[in-house]
Amino acid sequence: MKKKLVLKIGTSTLTSGTKLISRGKIEDIGRQILELRDEYDIVLVSSGAIAAAKQYINIKDAGKPVESKQAMAAIGQPLLMRIYNEVFSDFGIPTAQCLMTYRDFENETSRQNTLNTISELLKYNYLPIINENDTTSVEEILLGDNDKLSALVATLIEADLLVLASDIDGVFDRNPHLHSDAKLLPEIDDIEKARSLVEERDSGLGTGGMNSKLEAAMICQRVGIETWIVNGGKGNFLVYALYEKIPHTRFKTNPGTHADSPPGS
Repeated sequence: MKKKLVLKIGTSTLTSGTKLISRGKIEDIGRQILELRDEYDIVLVSSGAIAAAKQYINIKDAGKPVESKQAMAAIGQPLLMRIYNEVFSDFGIPTAQCLMTYRDFENETSRQNTLNTISELLKYNYLPIINENDTTSVEEILLGDNDKLSALVATLIEADLLVLASDIDGVFDRNPHLHSDAKLLPEIDDIEKARSLVEERDSGLGTGGMNSKLEAAMICQRVGIETWIVNGGKGNFLVYALYEKIPHTRFKTNPGTHADSPPGS
């Protein structure tokens, strides 16, 4: 029986710190998924639609930034999927697109239909690539960069582990961009307490700061799913984290909330 892993890729990871989607980073992700597929059923939650659109067009906001970003997301989503399809096909990984909104998790019929679809895709070795449907929903455009969405997906499929790929190694006792003596926290039990340590910094890329990642970890912790924050800018970041070869932060689950140990623990 394979373990279930949800991997969330933010815009800053996909662009490797630039303004454009990095095919090299997507190749890195593809190689890792291929390496792990015998042991894990993997679901990818991916941002990056707006960044993909910016490679071809830039719609000015004209006083309506949200609507402009929705239009950019509508343009960029098929372009993003095309890049994923082209790159992952080289690794023999078939992909399927799933666009979702938070309403899909509120209605029991929608929840069951979504679960059935993802389960069927995994059964036939398709990689579900999930993003928010920005045409009809704007929450991730405004705040979150799919962090919350990935936590809801992990909860829905009863994942063993949620990995949030970020542009930082994890949670530090102080903002490492502002304080050279900041220390990484490898494990966190009390997520609420960790909030007091967060000093947000606008990266100018995605909208998912550390606070949105802590909220995602809290959603998963309540149902016994462990969450990790890993630096997606590093090569082979997911495999290395699973084998404890790179530093990262793990949010531990409450005792008794999950019967099985998460991968890599």
